Amino acid sequence: MPELRFDGRVAIVTGAGRGLGRAHAVELARRGAKVVANESGGSSPDPGTADTAAESVESTAERVRAKGGTVTVSTDDITTEDGAQALVETALDTYGRVDIVVNSAGMLRDRAFVNLGTADWDTVVGVHLRGTFLVTRAAFGHMRGNGYGRIVNTTSPSGLFGNFGQSNYAAAKMGVIGLTKTLAIEGAKYDITANAIAPVAYSPEAKGLYPAGAETLLSPERVTPAVVWLVHEDCETTGEVYSVGGGRVARVFVAEGPGAALGEGSAEDLRDLWPDVNAERPYVVPRDLGEQTRAYLAEIIGRPV
Repeated sequence: MPELRFDGRVAIVTGAGRGLGRAHAVELARRGAKVVANESGGSSPDPGTADTAAESVESTAERVRAKGGTVTVSTDDITTEDGAQALVETALDTYGRVDIVVNSAGMLRDRAFVNLGTADWDTVVGVHLRGTFLVTRAAFGHMRGNGYGRIVNTTSPSGLFGNFGQSNYAAAKMGVIGLTKTLAIEGAKYDITANAIAPVAYSPEAKGLYPAGAETLLSPERVTPAVVWLVHEDCETTGEVYSVGGGRVARVFVAEGPGAALGEGSAEDLRDLWPDVNAERPYVVPRDLGEQTRAYLAEIIGRPV
């Protein structure tokens, strides 16, 4: 089968100084993409300095060059408008275009909800959600002007399903899904696709969660093939979320169950209907708000809307 190549394409990868971002950057460059690898102090594994970020992303660049790839490094702070714009300008100034954005920057500040302060909330949401928004917004206009773009954002099973001590992280990651789906809708007529991955990958910060051998089984490199496919020009899928890890890929979707008709009934009537309300099948997966609303209204009034 033909190799998926990215010759002539320019990719921005955030969080590229380690883990998932590094794996994505190295592989895209190996396949011919010109890569701008970003790591900022705000997304370092530990509260770090710009020097720490510079060292980590330069290590990624060395791996890219060792494989014959083309890379430029950036330590711009993606949580600021100026930093995100500077990152995109680096791609434009160096390579003349932006075709691909992979938002992979991340960090954790886990706290039980009763102990969660606003600083820990703002920091985590700032990197995961605000950073994803700012970088994508800075690149989106250029993609639209070129009539082409591929965006992959990084969400998490914590956002999809919840996890103790991660209300800040989970909220940001669920926000990424809403952003991704809306980008897919707004980018459709410009051949801009947007999808999200929910990685299951080993990270030193959460090593206590994993069994022995997980570092190899759940390596970042086993997530990267999904990213490579989703940002390739042949992939037209958009607005989807995929659980990826250990060589397994599965679509994850938000569905609406059959529900129950309460009409003008009371809270007591609803209590009696509660098992029907919570039934899971048959379900529907609306493409957007309009489709969901039309189906909802049709169910209420008994005819198509």
